[in-house]
Amino acid sequence: MPARAGKAAVHDPVALAEIELCGELIIAASTADGDRLSVDRIDEVLKVYEAKHPRKASGADPE
Repeated sequence: MPARAGKAAVHDPVALAEIELCGELIIAASTADGDRLSVDRIDEVLKVYEAKHPRKASGADPE
């Protein structure tokens, strides 16, 4: 939506990231076989495991 005359457009990177994540969930839900996404699938879409375990997710040895 264009900014109104006299008002500056505001870009909120956190809000944009949340919108992107919601979009990813919507896409995943639209291709799901059941009525709902499993918790594991939601974590996969949101990359929760990678955030909690960056070394394991990248295949690097934790030691």
